Amino acid sequence: MRIMKPTRHLLLVLCPMLVLGFLYYSSGRLHLRGWGQKSLYDKQGFLLKLGGNLPLELMYKYGNLSEGVCKPGYAAAKMTTIYPMFAKPAPMFLDPNFRRFSKISNFSPPFGMKTQEKIIDNILTATKSYGLGDELDSQSCKKCIIMGNGGILANKSMGVKIDEYDVIARLNEAPVSGYEKDVGSKTTMRITYPEGAIQKTERYEQDSLFVLSAFKALDFKWLRSIIFKERLHSTEGFWKSVARHVPREPSEMRILNPYFIQEAAFRFIGLPHNNGQMGRGGYGLKTYLNSGMDGVAVLLIIPLSKPR
Repeated sequence: MRIMKPTRHLLLVLCPMLVLGFLYYSSGRLHLRGWGQKSLYDKQGFLLKLGGNLPLELMYKYGNLSEGVCKPGYAAAKMTTIYPMFAKPAPMFLDPNFRRFSKISNFSPPFGMKTQEKIIDNILTATKSYGLGDELDSQSCKKCIIMGNGGILANKSMGVKIDEYDVIARLNEAPVSGYEKDVGSKTTMRITYPEGAIQKTERYEQDSLFVLSAFKALDFKWLRSIIFKERLHSTEGFWKSVARHVPREPSEMRILNPYFIQEAAFRFIGLPHNNGQMGRGGYGLKTYLNSGMDGVAVLLIIPLSKPR
């Protein structure tokens, strides 16, 4: 009997562990992976097969809403079904409390703001505004669209449809004037970096926010020079000429939270496992808008040439 005691004790430990393990697997906690079954998710946590149908809980919640109606929380809910680890813990733009996000404090631009805290404090003291504006911030549901550079909308006459969105984000120098029939006339924000910013002031739209998406430390110095109308002593470090003036008041300028670029790069693109290659910003923007909007669309617009 004495010889059997260790075995008995071992079984007393193993049995509960096996039961708990079985319950854990059968509950689908590990991406519904069962015996002999392949995971429904890739190694980064994304759903491998994207179906056209919504999960039942989303169908019950949103299925009866008319087409075109804003669906509160829809973008985040749909994103969560594709990528269960998706979360919305950060604001769209940096505010004076940005240090509370340790994830961006530990990385240099573009994935964080390490060593840039003082200059960001300086900028935010001048801008004093950290949202989309009172009217949009007060809306309980917002439909958003991202407009990039490309030829997909040429001669499509989508302008009226695009203008129906609550938030229209245009990237870099994406043109509007002369192309309203295809790309719409509204611009809520123009998201860019120094080398991508419009240099001809007359091409800026009225009443739109200027949002910096910083890719390097020098980008913050550039924005500070724009806000405080200081002379940028050196342009070394920029890969092309940059705008020296942006026709916006400090209160109309924002800094895109680098948290979203970090999420897009580390989780979506797979850095550092993707040979260290960075995307062109679209992934970060999509992540950012999914975090704060209820419906998100992405379109590319015609390149700048002579208006038709």
